Amino acid sequence: MNMSDMISPLVKNIPPSGIRKFFDLVNEMKDAISLSIGEPDFVTPWTVREAGIYSLEKGHTHYSPNAGFMELRKEICNYLKRRYGLSYNPEKEVVVTVGGSEGIDIALRSLVSQGDEVIIPEPSFVSYKPCAVFTGATPVIINLRDEDEFRLTPELLEKAITDKTKVLILPFPNNPTGAIMTREDLEKIVEVIKNRDIIVISDEIYSELTYSGEHVSIASFPEMKDKTLVINGFSKAYAMTGWRLGYACGHPDLIEAMYKVHQYAIMCSPTTAQYAAVEALKNADDEVKSMVKEYNRRRRVLVDGFRDAGLDCFEPLGAFYVFPCIKSTGMSSSDFCEKLLIEEKVAVVPGTAFGDCGEGFVRVCYSRSMDNIIEAIKRIKRFVERNKN
Repeated sequence: MNMSDMISPLVKNIPPSGIRKFFDLVNEMKDAISLSIGEPDFVTPWTVREAGIYSLEKGHTHYSPNAGFMELRKEICNYLKRRYGLSYNPEKEVVVTVGGSEGIDIALRSLVSQGDEVIIPEPSFVSYKPCAVFTGATPVIINLRDEDEFRLTPELLEKAITDKTKVLILPFPNNPTGAIMTREDLEKIVEVIKNRDIIVISDEIYSELTYSGEHVSIASFPEMKDKTLVINGFSKAYAMTGWRLGYACGHPDLIEAMYKVHQYAIMCSPTTAQYAAVEALKNADDEVKSMVKEYNRRRRVLVDGFRDAGLDCFEPLGAFYVFPCIKSTGMSSSDFCEKLLIEEKVAVVPGTAFGDCGEGFVRVCYSRSMDNIIEAIKRIKRFVERNKN
């Protein structure tokens, strides 16, 4: 038996993540600086860790309800109302997931199948396209543009919509570009889709990491509330990546369908993480503000550093990434990243890991210490000076 022939073509034809390659390489190099993985360098706030520890001491080691503990779902609803003006029923309109990634996966599996089209603006998170492909649906890619600061425009969206369009993924604040969508930007998108049978999956995992004004959810527009699934979680804002906890909120019919997939595939999210998340939502606002303040400081240093090095870099206003243009070096994104790692021991990620239109750009993550960022900028400047086209 040829085991390769037994693997589904849908899985076989999906390439491995372009991020992991550089992560694995940098782990084998002494004195290397990794600005490649989108993970906070902060430790989960103590009060949140303590809540998780206390839950273990109390013996709370059993399954939770499939949709998550009611206390957590209520706190999620309180949080979304308090921060973004979104109102949800914790009994029918919330499901707690294993990270935001599971929320995206089960949303797509609940909504689309073969013959449907999923619009995905790129560059964007590496999981959207594979998750759509695994359902049998067809991804329709919108190539976001540097001149638009990588925002989704109504003109680009209108061109991508067909009679097969079922879902639009709205990935803002954006990984890898750091782009955001303002209320004015979203108003134009709403006008395009409000009268169409299209569901929006709004991935708002970086909502707290917004550096200009407040994050606005497309679900806050009355005509979009029932047509939007909000995906969020605890990994980025609360430095809880290893706790693997997220959530989805939306119309009861949509959440019921997602709950069904979640129930059979996952059963429930980690119990300890849920107790910790309740504490995070109740009492960790100050810690989040402190982390965001530090990210903002690092953001400015990196943007200025790339500009000083002679590389164009628009100002990212969300998430914790910058997306400088390296076309002036004459190198491809992949060549730039490989040479930078070999010659200067700095790991960044090719823009092409997030879609073909990422060619000519690299993703640089500033969820690392300021000392590491300052040293990395020195090395990058040396590298660019040495490799001027």
